[in-house]
Amino acid sequence: MLYDNCGRPTLNLRVSLTQRCNLKCPYCHREGQTPSSGAREMTADEVVRLVRIAVSLGITRVKLTGGEPLLREDIVDIVGRLAKIDGLRDLSMTTNGTRLTSFAESLYEVGLKRVNINIASLNAKTYHKLNGGNLKDALEGVNAAVKAGFYPVKLNYLLLHGVNEHEVYDMMAFAEKSGIILQLLELEPVNTADSYFKRYYYPLNGIEEELKKKAVSIKVRSEMQNRRVYSLPNLKVEVVRPLENSEFCARCTRLRLTSNGFLKPCLMVLDNLVDVLTPLRNGASDDELKKYFEEAVKRRKPYFQPPKD
Repeated sequence: MLYDNCGRPTLNLRVSLTQRCNLKCPYCHREGQTPSSGAREMTADEVVRLVRIAVSLGITRVKLTGGEPLLREDIVDIVGRLAKIDGLRDLSMTTNGTRLTSFAESLYEVGLKRVNINIASLNAKTYHKLNGGNLKDALEGVNAAVKAGFYPVKLNYLLLHGVNEHEVYDMMAFAEKSGIILQLLELEPVNTADSYFKRYYYPLNGIEEELKKKAVSIKVRSEMQNRRVYSLPNLKVEVVRPLENSEFCARCTRLRLTSNGFLKPCLMVLDNLVDVLTPLRNGASDDELKKYFEEAVKRRKPYFQPPKD
């Protein structure tokens, strides 16, 4: 297992499979990948090889992201091959859900375990205004994921000031009816203009206080940056508050692999990438490639530091 210089283990790898997407969400952080970093895209063989190396170094959980990963024509092949890697305990995906009706059953059959579906509004007009998409497609994707057998299915609900924060209880009702987990997210200042962030950032403090009052029980997920899960009578709500949160950063166990083959130690930092795809394409051995993972982990450090006494 790899530990960074702060003693944090590296257990999770987020793999961006593409920067392509069929929606245009202005708040998408694209896993911190900037357009200037290049348009090359890892092949299925390259993805599988790099994930296999990561697992050999102690990583046990992989989440496939994008862009929209379901735009990859070889997505079922990639998932099926990754699922067979010895030592990989959890394989999941984040998607906008609009193509899940076509893929959910096949992905489940080849070994994908969980899905997170991004839906920022249950109002069709608001949803379309935000990203140009059709809400009906995303909602059908939720149903397809549940029907296929994924567990848990999580609905990622990013709150935006003046846009959708009033939909909290509608989202809770929808999640309860659908039998899925609702995950509340804060806007992050990555790949968005400062003016956009300042205008639309909505803190989750008040909502979390309300959840504390209503919860039957509260679980702290120590393996996921101490985020809290509030169990209501028929619903679980998970709250993700990474901003200016030293506790969140102190317990981070993530490393990222961008779609163009760079290891990214921290979502919030854009200039400390480690290129692993170029040496791979130049014939590097697995042992040589492991050195690049070790270097990336050395560069990991908490973005938000605890206040000094």
